[in-house]
Amino acid sequence: MSVFPFLTPLAESLASTVPFVGPEAIERMRGRPVLARIGANESGFGPSPRVIETIAAAAMETWKYADPENFRLKAALGRHLGVAPATIAVGEGIDGLLGQIVRLVIEPGRTVVTSQGGYPTFNYHVTGHGGRLVTVPYTCDDREDLDGLLGAIGREKATLAYLANPDNPMGSWWNADRIIAFARAVPETCLLILDEAYSETAPADTLPDIASLIDQPNVIRTRTFSKAYGLAGARVGYTISTPENAVLFDKIRNHFGMNRIAVEAAITALGDQTYLAEALSKIAASRTEIARIAQEAGLKPLPSATNFVAVDCGRDGAFARAIVDRLMAEHGIFIRMPGVAPLNRCIRISTGPEAEMGLLAGALGDVVEAVGRQ
Repeated sequence: MSVFPFLTPLAESLASTVPFVGPEAIERMRGRPVLARIGANESGFGPSPRVIETIAAAAMETWKYADPENFRLKAALGRHLGVAPATIAVGEGIDGLLGQIVRLVIEPGRTVVTSQGGYPTFNYHVTGHGGRLVTVPYTCDDREDLDGLLGAIGREKATLAYLANPDNPMGSWWNADRIIAFARAVPETCLLILDEAYSETAPADTLPDIASLIDQPNVIRTRTFSKAYGLAGARVGYTISTPENAVLFDKIRNHFGMNRIAVEAAITALGDQTYLAEALSKIAASRTEIARIAQEAGLKPLPSATNFVAVDCGRDGAFARAIVDRLMAEHGIFIRMPGVAPLNRCIRISTGPEAEMGLLAGALGDVVEAVGRQ
């Protein structure tokens, strides 16, 4: 059958792709179940029990559309952050919001600057709108190169730039002072996306105070309920920016795109900060355990401000890939790895419950030894 004849030239030029192969697809390909789901940076500790109760109650009203203005969730976020609700936009996870931001400012030929090996879904959206990607390598200590990014933004006259702090896939971070200086140095003609998906798991001095950037018209900060709050499947993200930027999303967003049950879950999650503190404690303990397991296997865990640990395997991407594949094929342990050299010398392991850490502890050393003999 021939290709549908009415595609735009841009759409016709794109490959049909999924930026991340999900564990479900891996189960289908491998013909075996995932026993330890510690590769997608989800929270295996799950959401608050209060959230589960809210979800059950909200299910009775799932026949209703969600409020297209997301009024209650914006109000709750405003109280939590100490900002006016008008500075907040809500969307279907950070991934959905990134797509909307790109749609707002990128057309074929406009330049976008990001880090080489950084978040693939952002690149996917840029490519999908015809943007020209310019990438900057990470520094030798596996952090995003702030000076290099600034240089590329100026040199390439970029319309859009992306920085994740803390970083995915390496788990590294810059402190708030460096991020503020970076954001203020970005030219007014370039919009900066400051992705703070891992804001809750970061050290206290990592995130710029909300007030420090709230009035800067070329900065949009993105955050999510997918990580520490344990709601990855609910798809709830939000942006913090000037009111003038926040209202721009109303030009192109799917106004009924939010899931009514998910919105109620997010509001309850935000109100249960006691549970969040418990989850953060578990995440920190699991990071320590992953580091211990990696060291016992002869690998080098990198410092992390996220809910995962990047582990330096000490060789090349082929060696790291063999470890990833063998853990799944022989032990049902799902992990991931960065996709671009030299970051792909690492594997990336998400934090998780003790049972899953136990499976990892029982398998990683043997797998590393077996792959090393090949």
